[in-house]
Amino acid sequence: MTDLTPDLIPELSAETLPMAFAQLQLSAPLARAVAEMGYESMTPIQAQAIPVVLQGRDVMGAAQTGTGKTAAFALPLLQRMLKHENASTSPARHPVRALVLLPTRELADQVAEQVRLYGKYTNLRSTVVFGGIDMKPQTAELKKGVEVLVATPGRLLDHIEAKNCVLNQVEYVVLDEADRMLDIGFLPDLQRILSYLPKQRTTLLFSATFSPEIKRLAGSYLQNPVTIEVARSNATASTVEQHFYSVGDDDKRRALHQILNQRELKQAFVFVNSKLGCARLARSLEREGLKTTALHGDKSQDERLKALESFKSSEVDLLVCTDVAARGLDIKDVPAVFNFDIPFHAEDYVHRIGRTGRAGQSGLAVNFVSKSDARLVADIEKLLKTKIDLEAIEFEEDLPDIRKQGHINDGRRLYKQEGDDSGREAYVARAPREPRSDYKPRTRSAAPADPFFDKPYEPSLPPEAAPPWEAAAARPGVRTISGNIRSKRKVAALFAPV
Repeated sequence: MTDLTPDLIPELSAETLPMAFAQLQLSAPLARAVAEMGYESMTPIQAQAIPVVLQGRDVMGAAQTGTGKTAAFALPLLQRMLKHENASTSPARHPVRALVLLPTRELADQVAEQVRLYGKYTNLRSTVVFGGIDMKPQTAELKKGVEVLVATPGRLLDHIEAKNCVLNQVEYVVLDEADRMLDIGFLPDLQRILSYLPKQRTTLLFSATFSPEIKRLAGSYLQNPVTIEVARSNATASTVEQHFYSVGDDDKRRALHQILNQRELKQAFVFVNSKLGCARLARSLEREGLKTTALHGDKSQDERLKALESFKSSEVDLLVCTDVAARGLDIKDVPAVFNFDIPFHAEDYVHRIGRTGRAGQSGLAVNFVSKSDARLVADIEKLLKTKIDLEAIEFEEDLPDIRKQGHINDGRRLYKQEGDDSGREAYVARAPREPRSDYKPRTRSAAPADPFFDKPYEPSLPPEAAPPWEAAAARPGVRTISGNIRSKRKVAALFAPV
């Protein structure tokens, strides 16, 4: 595996690396789209990766999340594919030439939107396929022909088996969030997909984290790759302020409210470890006066997209989510991330707090640590190679009271605002009943005592008498076995009795 150094690739030394998109000499359609999106200077991963991809080299790129990895592979691939650009309406003239694989539906949809914006002034077609929705609209798009296909592995295999797409002309393969894509759970699907692709291709792997095991595994898919690490492996962004608070499980919601008020935070991600815990926490925070929506794997794709859209448009304050939202989602200007539960895998911590402090902006990461999280915090310390100091938190006030917010609960599941005289009977609280002055509790009269139970014990037989079963055995002609037991039938024997 090759490192990106001035000795090996002298034309990409630190002095000659382009730092502005104008220096890349992109084609006019791509340069126009980049200018409209407000891109001027490149991030370190873009400055190092784009020239290498333009040369057609395999790349293994590691950078902190939120540093623009999508543009680092999308722009050079579109630039190299412009030689195949045509305005023909025939699907045969638009085969799949670039395949982008991603682990989650939300990330696939986001990357596909970025690719569409980059190539909107070209004749290159792109589409996205992922699970959770009907296959028919996706099939119709694939039948029209696309050059860039963004997909999740499971749904792509469904389309391959249905013969909706052919991958024998793929020239470029991108594995975004490669550490997750090459994880044990995705490896069988990934191997099946790669078996449909040509042997000669350019493979790009981009992720925020690379473990040594993942590097060795990825080496089997890449040919003489260039490794690009613009920051220390598994590092967090320096613009994110991190705090670890020692909080009991019962006090986490209270701590969340207090930090939101002290920091005057308008929006934040709140990460939990389980889907059930995500739904319960979202309902609790909603009852306590915060505009909240939940995002987890049990929700349908439409519900997940609506939750993301409402958070992006600032209709809700908190997005309570599992790790389904931890990777790659780019929502601008989110000031804070709360780890309500410490993640089970230390690598996920890097991705979670990467949802804030993106593109050089400042951010806040707050972690609530309970007594049972000591091992998980130790794993994060080992990954980040830094000592984590737990902070104590002093609570100023209790959880918000619904009555303090002007809501009255009349005993039903609905509320009415204080002073609401709309006249709707369903919202009118009943007046409390006055206790009855003549009420007397009912008492039961005692049953008459039975003198039989007051007598002392008297044996029915004298002490010297034999037990009944012995007396019955002593009487001649009396059966000593139960009448319910059938006696054996006597049958003729063919032998002489002894």
